[in-house]
Amino acid sequence: MRLVVDLNRCQGYAQCAFLAPDVFTMHGDEALLYNPHADDTQREHVARAAAACPVQAILVDDLGNEPAPVKQGVSSGR
Repeated sequence: MRLVVDLNRCQGYAQCAFLAPDVFTMHGDEALLYNPHADDTQREHVARAAAACPVQAILVDDLGNEPAPVKQGVSSGR
């Protein structure tokens, strides 16, 4: 799993550090430190942290997982 945090977007709310403290840490009041190659055992915590980010600054790339197939919509034309 690979993480990217848009530090220009991050506002230091620290929800990620609260939900995944082994991956995200606040340094001072506003500086976020994080492990961009978080261990797979942290997957659930990281997913919750990304979902809880008020400004959606956390991008999670699941490198080991196959992407879900895209379902094509069927239009009836009506």
